[in-house]
Amino acid sequence: MEAYVLIDADPGSIWDVAESAVKIKGVKKAHAVAGQFDTVAFVEFTKMDDLGKILERILRLKGVCRTQTLIAIPPAIGK
Repeated sequence: MEAYVLIDADPGSIWDVAESAVKIKGVKKAHAVAGQFDTVAFVEFTKMDDLGKILERILRLKGVCRTQTLIAIPPAIGK
């Protein structure tokens, strides 16, 4: 399964958050972005419990204020 984690970070820490997030197992990419959120991370996981563990680690990163998770919906089989 795949998800995008939108991260709201403290001012001045968006690059540090992105660099730290990509070191977490399951986080495949992390980018500092402009807009409502400061960093976006792309994660891959096999179970929802795994996603929960990834989110816990992201939330513990220095500079992270809050997150919003968008779980990707796979296309229907056979379409």
